[in-house]
Amino acid sequence: MYYGGKKKKFFLFFPLIAIAGILLFGWVVMLLWNAILPSALHAGEISYGQAIGLLLLSRILVGGFGGRRWGGGPGFKGGMWREKWMSMSDEEKTKFREEWRMRCGRPKDQDAKSS
Repeated sequence: MYYGGKKKKFFLFFPLIAIAGILLFGWVVMLLWNAILPSALHAGEISYGQAIGLLLLSRILVGGFGGRRWGGGPGFKGGMWREKWMSMSDEEKTKFREEWRMRCGRPKDQDAKSS
């Protein structure tokens, strides 16, 4: 199978571009951290390696490493759940809301006080 010259060059340069992007973002994180947090929160300054580590840690904690995330997948941001919600009766919606208030530790009385 023949891949055109442009595609082949892209696949060769993509890892280099990705690594350069990571290194650049690490440098930006280090500069921002050292410019803002030591004076604002009395945090210590960080090195370049620590900034790269922070990027990696934030990716693990917030973004994961790709693939399907829990609760994610097709229809999560709308489709399937929206259809389910729209097909519920008013009584089912009220019961659903009450169940989530109980799970989240917010009784109905507390909602009335806060609004």
